[in-house]
Amino acid sequence: MIMQFRSRSAPLIAAIAIVVSVAGLTACSGSSAANLTSATSVAIPVSAHATPTMPATVTDVTGKTITVTSADRIVSLAGGVTETLFAMGLGDRIVGRDISSEVSEAASIPLVTTAHDASVEGVLSTHPTVVIGDERSGPPEALAGIRKAGVPVVIVPEVTDLAGAAKRVRMIATAVGSVSAGDQVLAAQAASIAKVRERTKSGQPLTVAFLYLRGTSSIYLIGGKGSGADSLVEALGARDAGTIAGLGPFTPLTAEALVKSKPDVILVMTKGLESVGGIDGLLALPGVAATPAGRDRRVIAIDDGELLSFGPRTSITLEKLGDALWP
Repeated sequence: MIMQFRSRSAPLIAAIAIVVSVAGLTACSGSSAANLTSATSVAIPVSAHATPTMPATVTDVTGKTITVTSADRIVSLAGGVTETLFAMGLGDRIVGRDISSEVSEAASIPLVTTAHDASVEGVLSTHPTVVIGDERSGPPEALAGIRKAGVPVVIVPEVTDLAGAAKRVRMIATAVGSVSAGDQVLAAQAASIAKVRERTKSGQPLTVAFLYLRGTSSIYLIGGKGSGADSLVEALGARDAGTIAGLGPFTPLTAEALVKSKPDVILVMTKGLESVGGIDGLLALPGVAATPAGRDRRVIAIDDGELLSFGPRTSITLEKLGDALWP
């Protein structure tokens, strides 16, 4: 994650570049952007050591009631699922993963997807006892093929805010016969997030604009209510610019909407920032340079796989955001 600020107010005194690593914050003088760090550098906090009790029965988000007879060999088709399983102490049971499971702990686990689409042959080649995905997992024909082969497939909610994360953890924990381990993960997350909120709630109120950028595809969107980023920003006591402007989850970026919201800080994903040519390219987008954030080059970039995962690493993400907003 990189953060670049040019100060215009007391909390952000000097032009600094901050690189966040596992060890914490390292400040370096200068106004140029530091090298982006990978999401894989952020370790998943392990909060439990699950011992599955089988068989387990779960009603997934599709309304299907599914019986799982073994959690010995798990295929995860969603990054948030993979993170949760590792946090529960079940990472060594994951035998296949999807492309969004980018954490370093999962790097050696075989991919069973082509891009984001599950491969029936790839999944079945791992001899899974259960497959767990979320509402984005697919395509439906592939999931149907896996079920036809006799493998239970559990679909958990796609999570777009902090409140939804608990429901996903509980459903995963139920599916793998480890409800108590899921409770331990949730308790650890809640305690960590509470500490971050307590530390940052007295910070200077700031307005943050989340921009979703894919320059190579000419996609430039501003996040609003329901984007996911709004939940993180508001959890820290800051204000989400898109929500203030009355925007929905993602709206095409216009100079008028962005300038009107007057963001103090712009939040982006690292790949998005790279796709527009870094901070200088970002400033060339409609309205960005005319905002307080653009004028002072106040930009926070967080790795794509980390920012909106709403998994066990979210408390770490909130801590990094808090450190960036209120150094």
